[in-house]
Amino acid sequence: MSAATPAGRRRWIGATGIASLAIALAFLAAWEFAVGAFAVPSYIVPAPSRILAAFQRGIERQIYWPHLQATIEAMVVGYAIGTSLGIVLGALIAEFRTVERIVYPYIVSLQSLPKIALAPLFVMWFGYGLTSKVVTVALICFFPLVVNTITGLLSAQRDRLDMVRTMTATRWQLFWHVKLPSAAGHIFAGLQVAVVLSLIGALVAEFVGADRGLGNLIQISQGNMDTPGVFAVLVILAVIGMAATGAVRFVHRRVVFWESHRAGPHASDLS
Repeated sequence: MSAATPAGRRRWIGATGIASLAIALAFLAAWEFAVGAFAVPSYIVPAPSRILAAFQRGIERQIYWPHLQATIEAMVVGYAIGTSLGIVLGALIAEFRTVERIVYPYIVSLQSLPKIALAPLFVMWFGYGLTSKVVTVALICFFPLVVNTITGLLSAQRDRLDMVRTMTATRWQLFWHVKLPSAAGHIFAGLQVAVVLSLIGALVAEFVGADRGLGNLIQISQGNMDTPGVFAVLVILAVIGMAATGAVRFVHRRVVFWESHRAGPHASDLS
């Protein structure tokens, strides 16, 4: 049975999932053994069992939820604002040369500034609450969408554009029916990059100055020399990153349905 069929695809996904889980379990077992065999102190590298115990303590004490909620809120709001502005401005730059000549140099200059250097300014301007984190996240997510939108819109096939022009299509119709569908793959690639950067941006803002958030919780655990607690938060961050990336990829497959999404390496050759 070919892996291109639904049943073959499910078999391939199941096999790769089992292999990935086996690798993870083997890694954790080796980690646990190495820490015990070499008597590594817990405050340097804790064993997975100690990390799990710290995670369970955090759940019992209801520590994680307020910080998790604050980080995800900043991540989602900043991501939505930054990516939306990036797509709109990227479209304007791609469509109008005047906008490109006037605006693009300033965008590049702003992007060249380290965001960790700007984060303290945002805290001074907007305080320790949600706003400063949203601004940091939006700024980090903005540039990838600008670049990918411009690249995607300018990559539209010339033959298709000429064909639609012969049908007396307006500029808006060319943009909506030809250029935007051609750019959709590039835009979603930018969205996948930006969703990971949004989590990084939220953490950077929380490290610099925040009263809540997973970054703030890491600093609290570090101050208490609670290394297992730090690792427990890192595991939560990894899960958030994987879930957010998976969500964007799911939307990509549903929205850009005309693209052929690869099921896996050489999946069509499997049986």
